[in-house]
Amino acid sequence: MAQRFQTLKGFRDFFPAECAARNYVFDVWRRIARRYGFVEYEGPILEPTDLYRKKSGDEIVGQLFCFQDKGDRDVSMRPELTPTLARMAAAKEREFKKPLRWFSIGQFFRYEKHQKGRGREFYQFNCDILGETSPLADAELMALSIDLMRELGFTKEDFRIRVSDRNAWVSFATDKGVSDGQITDFLQIVDKMERTPKEKTEELLGNLGLTLSDIEGFIASGAEASPALKEVLSNLEARGFAEYVEVDLSIVRGLAYYTGAVFEIFDIGKGMRAVAGGGRYDQLVGLIGGVDMAACGFAMGDMVITDLIRETERPNQLLEVAEAFASGVDVSIVIADPEKQGEAAGVVQQLRESGLRVIAPFSPAKIGKQFQAAEQAGAKLAIVIGGEYPELTVKRLEDRTESTVDVSGLSEAVAGLLSS
Repeated sequence: MAQRFQTLKGFRDFFPAECAARNYVFDVWRRIARRYGFVEYEGPILEPTDLYRKKSGDEIVGQLFCFQDKGDRDVSMRPELTPTLARMAAAKEREFKKPLRWFSIGQFFRYEKHQKGRGREFYQFNCDILGETSPLADAELMALSIDLMRELGFTKEDFRIRVSDRNAWVSFATDKGVSDGQITDFLQIVDKMERTPKEKTEELLGNLGLTLSDIEGFIASGAEASPALKEVLSNLEARGFAEYVEVDLSIVRGLAYYTGAVFEIFDIGKGMRAVAGGGRYDQLVGLIGGVDMAACGFAMGDMVITDLIRETERPNQLLEVAEAFASGVDVSIVIADPEKQGEAAGVVQQLRESGLRVIAPFSPAKIGKQFQAAEQAGAKLAIVIGGEYPELTVKRLEDRTESTVDVSGLSEAVAGLLSS
């Protein structure tokens, strides 16, 4: 028996319908980013493993697809794009006018447990502003993320952006006597509070000379704890986006490189992982590239957002678009006279040059089977080429209406029928 191969655990096949759904999400990402004046860039799939160690420490290696290449170099398939972005921005920082507004849509790899909304390979939208310290840059990214969700069909009933400020937490901890060396541990405790038993949180905070009531009191202070958040909220309110945003200081995001405002998009029920997230990271470009450059950004993965679309009743356009794209055909040619194969090829080319999606049979077949194939392909029109050529019969498959058209005016006639 021949050996049968299966997709590796955590990886995905994209059959036409799934690929169309994925590309629909990509199209929304790209369209909204460009609406906000962002330009697209890309980096390599493979980078030196030390690039990721520089950002996240040695512990990151356990989450990487890393190996020695044929030149004995320690390399990794990229788990994220921010280190690459920092490297690129630093390398060419004199060549670009600030601030940079860059976005990318690419494939990433993480060697971790496969679960709902998280695979070992995934696609991710990354959107960053570099070279700008104003909190209004943070507000711009939050506004963009809101517009992404709205463009995907979600409303204020479906999601919220929860915003916080790491600087406010650092100031709070310092005032409470937490040493500089303990700040990272403190922030990780706060980041995991929702997922950690209360008793364990109390114990961990006690080791730092803090109590849970201290933390809960600070969280309750909301935007009053952060002048930067006040400015962000005011800007989003002026855009008409206040109803999509809430201050939640329990959001600190576990990654140590964040230095200011942070945010995450959650579905209202909070039944899934965060749909997207990001924040300000003013020190990373300097750490990786040796260039002082403020930065903020966020990322959205394709797996979680696609799951959320499928599980939410209102934004059903994903399935509709997938069906439409999977068909991929405007016109199907039906050859009623086998002697007209050459004329059919000319008709196909004429229609394709006018921008239409056209298919034609490769082998002779009965007319009924050709019409059946046209319907299975999702074609809107069937054009019958027979002994009456250059006169052609154009049939709308939806309502079975027919018209006769001369081949010289076919493109215009077909365009009119499709638009109607």
